[in-house]
Amino acid sequence: MRAVAILTAAGEGARLGHARPKALVPLAGVPLVARAAAALTSAGVVGRIVATAPPDALADVAAALAGVPDLEVVAGGGTRQASVAAALARLADEPGDTVVLVHDAARPLVPAEVVRRVADAVGPHRPAVVPAVPVADTVKQTDDGGRVVATLDRRALRAVQTPQGFVLDVLRRAHAAAAHAAADEASAATDDAGLVERLGLPVAVVTGHEDAMKITTRRDLAVAEALLAAGVPT
Repeated sequence: MRAVAILTAAGEGARLGHARPKALVPLAGVPLVARAAAALTSAGVVGRIVATAPPDALADVAAALAGVPDLEVVAGGGTRQASVAAALARLADEPGDTVVLVHDAARPLVPAEVVRRVADAVGPHRPAVVPAVPVADTVKQTDDGGRVVATLDRRALRAVQTPQGFVLDVLRRAHAAAAHAAADEASAATDDAGLVERLGLPVAVVTGHEDAMKITTRRDLAVAEALLAAGVPT
């Protein structure tokens, strides 16, 4: 099976303490975006990648991804949602039933098995698939005043990861329906599965992996460095 992938790499690295874009922050000497692309290609199911990048860092992201086959780098938008929409526009030549994976450069250590599991699960009866792991902490719902209003049953909760997989036409429809919200970070979706949910379509869950953690802070980066030092596949 040949899937296509959208690799979101247009975010800033402010919370990592870097002036450069997050995708270019090195993890054990290799930019996050390069490790994420390698994770996708090593799974053996991705035949084409469209990566998004900050408009002023297109050349730098392209250089970091030099050697990745069948790759295109495009300028991202002001939100993650807008960036994915920009990448979708570059996939206009792909058939509507193509499987598309949307992956974050901030999750560079996702195991190849998770990429394959998501891609293999997408189909006519499962147009959207997300990898997820159980929530370990007790989770409480609060009101605007900071008071607890409910303790949620964590047995029913999952922390969602990427790559998320979709039938391409379904993802196109979801983004078209939500295009009016793409310019505002507060109203834009934080993941693409959320846009599919708004269409009233089912989103299936498959088993994720704890190594597919998202790198947002310096502590996250240190944990990822430790995982690599302990032998997590690169």
